[in-house]
Amino acid sequence: MSTNLGPIHYQGLHFHKPIQLNKFPLFYSAIARHKRRNRVGLGRRKLIIKSMKAVIQRVASASVEVEGRTVSVIGPGLLVLVGLHESDVESDAEYICRKVLNMRLYPNEKTGKTWDQNVMQRNYEVLLVSQFTLYGVLKGNKPDFHVAMPPEKAKHFYSSLVENFRRAYKMEAIKDGVFGAMMKVNLVNDGPVTMQLDSAQSSRNTNGAVEAP
Repeated sequence: MSTNLGPIHYQGLHFHKPIQLNKFPLFYSAIARHKRRNRVGLGRRKLIIKSMKAVIQRVASASVEVEGRTVSVIGPGLLVLVGLHESDVESDAEYICRKVLNMRLYPNEKTGKTWDQNVMQRNYEVLLVSQFTLYGVLKGNKPDFHVAMPPEKAKHFYSSLVENFRRAYKMEAIKDGVFGAMMKVNLVNDGPVTMQLDSAQSSRNTNGAVEAP
């Protein structure tokens, strides 16, 4: 049984007329492998995770300095570095806010449980710092930030995130840095305890991955 295929474009070769591939078994085998690789590659590229990122550090103290001036200081609590993806929406911000404030990163002295209380139960503070470099990828040796949310959009979105935290907890307990500024962030990590969080976790069990067009 013969198999006709055409036109074919393979490794720089162009065949505009149908070819009886059974007469060229090695060529047929190469074409089949080439197609399988392409199908696998396309399948991998379809799955794109888009999410807001946060790095949470349990601290004994933390502060932000801009141009030699201290703009925010907290005692015991959480320092949260936030990276905004270009596709983030309000539900991503709500998820990050809820999870950060409810993370049980503190011991309960009354019960002796190690990981039992969240920052609100301890009446501690939270320092938020915008950190677009969380979405940096290396191209050679140079970082690229093309998937981070553009500054003009990110400034407003970050401000709304800070307000989400203040509404969910209490205004005086939520501090932040200066968006877009060169900041010096000082901290004393307590533990050390550092957690990573992304809003894609909120929907991984409900087909939260996005297919590329």
